[in-house]
Amino acid sequence: MKVTADQDRCVGSGQCVLAAVDVFDQRDEDGVVVVLNPNPPAEVAADVRHAAATCPALAITVEE
Repeated sequence: MKVTADQDRCVGSGQCVLAAVDVFDQRDEDGVVVVLNPNPPAEVAADVRHAAATCPALAITVEE
């Protein structure tokens, strides 16, 4: 699994962090998504997929 985030599309809602805290964070200055682990382990795959699905800006891409 490979995870990327389009920081230009991100609206800073934080849904990704709530879904997968070990994979996503937000910049302090503006709340834009930061991918902490672009190749997360299989045990958090469902959480990462949920983060991508609930992102209101559709800024997260997951490649299997």
